[in-house]
Amino acid sequence: MSDIVAAAVKALSEKLGDNALDGSAKFEIEGEGALIIDANGVRASDDEADVTLTADAELFQDILSGDVNPTSAFMSGKLKVDGDMGMAMKLGSVLS
Repeated sequence: MSDIVAAAVKALSEKLGDNALDGSAKFEIEGEGALIIDANGVRASDDEADVTLTADAELFQDILSGDVNPTSAFMSGKLKVDGDMGMAMKLGSVLS
C-alpha cells in the first residue's frame, strides 16, 4: 500500500467518524492504489463497489482537505465517477 493510500484511509476514517455508509464506494487514486468505504469503515482494497471514483493523488488530497468540492471536481471532469450516482452524492455530502 502506498503512503498516499495509507494517509487517505486515515483521513477518510477521521472524516467519517461514526457515520457508516449504507453501500460501498471505491476511490481509485491513479498510480497509487485504491480504497473502499463501506459499512465496515475505510480500508485499502480494490474490491468491487457500488460506485468508483477515480482521481489523481493531488486532486484526491485536495478533496480530503476541503480545498476542492467533489461535485465541482466531477463537473469539471477532474473526478471520474462510475456506477451509482446516488451513492456518489451521499459520499460527497460526507466529504464536504
